[in-house]
Amino acid sequence: MKYILVFIAALLSSTIAWGSSVTAAQDPWPPFVMKGAVNNQGISIDIVTAAFASQGYQVNFKIMPWSRALNEVKEGRVDILPATWFTQERTNYLTYSDSYLENSLKFIKKADDSFEFDGMSSLDGKKIGIVRGYGYGDAFLNADNFSRPEANDLIANLKKLKAGRIDLTLEDELVAKSSITAKGLNVADFSFTSSALSVNPLHVTSGKANPRAAELTDAFNKGLATIKSNGKFNEILDRYGIKQ
Repeated sequence: MKYILVFIAALLSSTIAWGSSVTAAQDPWPPFVMKGAVNNQGISIDIVTAAFASQGYQVNFKIMPWSRALNEVKEGRVDILPATWFTQERTNYLTYSDSYLENSLKFIKKADDSFEFDGMSSLDGKKIGIVRGYGYGDAFLNADNFSRPEANDLIANLKKLKAGRIDLTLEDELVAKSSITAKGLNVADFSFTSSALSVNPLHVTSGKANPRAAELTDAFNKGLATIKSNGKFNEILDRYGIKQ
């Protein structure tokens, strides 16, 4: 009997530990997701970690390429993507939390390029470098009046842009400037369009194949409300110099 009780206690302890742990993965996307940072892992990671912590969950985060991270979450092998844009296609396999921040997705061009975005027709005939697996919005991804050569990350696209192999690329302006500086490129070599392609809310997502998907998105939503009410949310934004 003693051994049975010990076994049951160990099983319950294991179940509780499993239930309170959340695995997360994403590609480097500074300043929202940062690689190698000890105290500041990025705005998104810090917000997500704090929100889940307020509900009794511990987030275990690891860096991996976006396409792999998306697939791991889609298949339920990793619990969440901390920073996801909405696309209709992804709703087939992802559950979305409430949004917690927004990205303004702008076109990046060479500094001496006079191009300005003025609707999809203004992109006629252009080569626009995109990152494989990113969600740029259905209208942009389905348009047939320009090409969308893929790369693994923004830096690869910026190098192609500088070399004249593509006409434009696109990214949130804050993310792009942070990435350019971090990789030793010159911000002055590039400029951004005044108009954005879209403004994209950021969400936590979990794969519908994951039996905990609804639990985790609900826990994040509750945690987000908690850290907004207790000041932790604004404290994180202030630490990164972000004003809402």
